[in-house]
Amino acid sequence: MAGRNKDELKDITLLGNQGTKYIFDYDPSVLETFDNKHQNRDYFVKFNCPEFTSLCPMTGQPDFATIYISYIPDVKMVESKSLKLYLFSFRNHGDFHEDCMNIILNDLVELMDPRYIEVWGKFTPRGGISIDPYTNYGKPGTKYEKMAEYRMMNHDLYPETVDNR
Repeated sequence: MAGRNKDELKDITLLGNQGTKYIFDYDPSVLETFDNKHQNRDYFVKFNCPEFTSLCPMTGQPDFATIYISYIPDVKMVESKSLKLYLFSFRNHGDFHEDCMNIILNDLVELMDPRYIEVWGKFTPRGGISIDPYTNYGKPGTKYEKMAEYRMMNHDLYPETVDNR
C-alpha cells in the first residue's frame, strides 16, 4: 500500500513545522521515528551529513565532518528532519571524534533497534591530520551480527583517494 495515513504520522512533529527550534547542546530526545512499512525485506537507508560540527573537548575549537549513517531498518525508522536537528545538537558538544560516532550509533540503536547500522565520520584535518572513525552494530544472534563483524573487518580495505581535505 502506498502512502501514509494521519494515524501513521501522528508521532512526526518536526517535519513541516515552521517553528523549528535549533538546540545547540547534545539532545537525543529530539529524535523521532516512524514505522517501516517494508519489514518483509532488507534494504539500506543511507544519510550523508556533510555539515556536522562538534567541539574539541580540550581546546573548544570546532571540528567539521561528513557523517555517513547507513542502516537496515527493522520495525522503526528515524525521521530525517529529527536526525538533522539531533546532529545539529552536537554543535556545542565537546567530545572526541571517536566518541561522537559511538554516541550517534548508540542513540540510533536505542531509538530504532535496527537490524544493522553503521556510522562513519570523515573529519576535516586539524593540525595536518584527519580522523575517520567507523563504528557499527548488528542485532545480536542474527545474520546482521555476522554482517557487522564482516563489515568491521573489511570496511576500509580500499580507502578512497583523499584530495579535498
